[in-house]
Amino acid sequence: MNFFKIPQNNSEIIWTKHVIDKMKYYQLSENQLKRVLRNYQRQEEGIAPGTIALMRPAGTKRPTEIWLMYQEIEGKKKIITAWRYPGISPSQNLPIPKEIVKELNTFSS
Repeated sequence: MNFFKIPQNNSEIIWTKHVIDKMKYYQLSENQLKRVLRNYQRQEEGIAPGTIALMRPAGTKRPTEIWLMYQEIEGKKKIITAWRYPGISPSQNLPIPKEIVKELNTFSS
């Protein structure tokens, strides 16, 4: 059985329903995303206005990258979305899956 623990908001991090759904889909844990926040390898401007995207590599046999996008709001980090990119993404080209871009566009409408 696969058990998923829903992350709880605290004084530093706000978790959106969208990121919780993506965590389930991409099999990402709260600790993995916190690790990306604390110790990322690459930082880029997010696709949504006022957001930051962070990346940390994961895996050795099949390398992937764990990305997350967050927004700084009143001293807290609001994690908007996260995804797992297969392989190694090109630098300076944020590899956001099309379905995530589509979902983010529905929020801004």
